[in-house]
Amino acid sequence: MQRWLGLTLLLLASLSQAGERIRYCDYPVYPPVSWSDGRQVRGLAPTVVRELFTRLGYEVEMVVLGNWKRCLMDAAEGRVDVVLAYNSDQRDQGMRFSSVPVLREEVAVFINRQRPITFERLQDLAGYRGGLLFGESYGPAFDAFVAKHQNIEWVSSSQQNFGKLMRGRIDFVIQERRTGQLFIERLPGAEDIQALPAALSVDYLRVAVSRHSPLSQRMAEIDQQLQRMTDSGDIERWLHQSEVTYRDMINLPADAR
Repeated sequence: MQRWLGLTLLLLASLSQAGERIRYCDYPVYPPVSWSDGRQVRGLAPTVVRELFTRLGYEVEMVVLGNWKRCLMDAAEGRVDVVLAYNSDQRDQGMRFSSVPVLREEVAVFINRQRPITFERLQDLAGYRGGLLFGESYGPAFDAFVAKHQNIEWVSSSQQNFGKLMRGRIDFVIQERRTGQLFIERLPGAEDIQALPAALSVDYLRVAVSRHSPLSQRMAEIDQQLQRMTDSGDIERWLHQSEVTYRDMINLPADAR
């Protein structure tokens, strides 16, 4: 009798988990990692989250907010369960990060070649004015640099950032090299925008789970599943598909998107 009762409870627990919904927050302005075609959010990040947590028995609800800082705040405070983000000491207080990364990212300095700047190391940027998206962090050293020099203008979109760079209102934009290159490929007037060869930093995009979420107790399983997806080549394949899809979309006439 006890055996059957135990099996019944285990079955009910499995069924309950299978129907459980988690909330994933995205700010889709980072092609090919995350972007919107005007109807839905596409890219590597939503694909990884959907596949990962479906395999772990969850339904994924997408939440799109007005800027990246809002996503991070909602995750830290438990209003959403998951984001994909870089780790930092501040973020670690409200979220747990996967030890298996989703993607290696090289962070670059984008400039206007009509107004060149000198850059070999972070401190070289102290005499210039730069642009970042709300909520972005590129490590403790960079965050401390920004706090000290107060030379960053914060905006909500990459289009605003690169538009200001093209017009000479700022001297540089900090952006993931892959995302920035994709963005400026078809941006009108961006012919003089280029990424400097030296990388500002190299970081790793990770699955970040709110410490208020029950998912935070399943980090070992999350890492195991991420490792399988990496080893099988799934993540690399999804990244390539997203790049192809994004380029196809931006080459379409506006009324066909």
